[in-house]
Amino acid sequence: MKSSLLFVLTLMLFSQLLAEARQVRVLSEKIEFIGKVNTKQRKSLILQNDSDQTKEYFLKFTQGNIGSSQSMKVCLDNSCFNPVKEPHRIRIKLKPGEIFTDLYLEFDLGIIETRGTFDFHFFNAENTRDTFVIESVYTVEAAGDDYFSHKDFELGGVSPNPTNRVAQLDYKIKNPAVNARVVVTSFIGNPIYDFRLDPMQNSLEINVTGLNPGVYLYTIFVDNKNIVTKKLVVNK
Repeated sequence: MKSSLLFVLTLMLFSQLLAEARQVRVLSEKIEFIGKVNTKQRKSLILQNDSDQTKEYFLKFTQGNIGSSQSMKVCLDNSCFNPVKEPHRIRIKLKPGEIFTDLYLEFDLGIIETRGTFDFHFFNAENTRDTFVIESVYTVEAAGDDYFSHKDFELGGVSPNPTNRVAQLDYKIKNPAVNARVVVTSFIGNPIYDFRLDPMQNSLEINVTGLNPGVYLYTIFVDNKNIVTKKLVVNK
């Protein structure tokens, strides 16, 4: 009788531990922000609810080293919140088995060369032992030779450069009324890409995997006027 009761209790405990183990997973790798000073980046994350229950998580606290000139936001779809001042507004509800893709981090890299980390700690509203952590690292680089400033536009350059996959163009549109574009051409001027730059964003990813190795040019146009041209190197 005692052995049967012990077996039942052990089975119940095992089932409870198994249920707690099947929680939310962060499918994205550690979020990494690398860019020039005075730029802002936005990264997307993917969460998956591995359990067979609906779960709701809230941001309990943020941990890390953030400079005085830096700022960050946690965005749920199109709504963004300051994780330090209003963590109570950052709640994520996941249905059983749901893969959640409407979570984004926005980070203003600030005005000083530095590096550091920050983490977001989420807790289940009904079971504080059920948690997950979003880990982030950042590196703020000097403006460098690619930096360029115009009355309506600020260019941070592209990185990495050279690259063989994706080059990230960092920029800031000071006047949202202007029409800003970046045009990528071959070294002899043959057009390859023509992207309109969104004034609500601060970076653009340029996929170069289909280009042959070599030197290319990217030119910024503001209201159809050429304001600056820089080199983009594609390697193998």
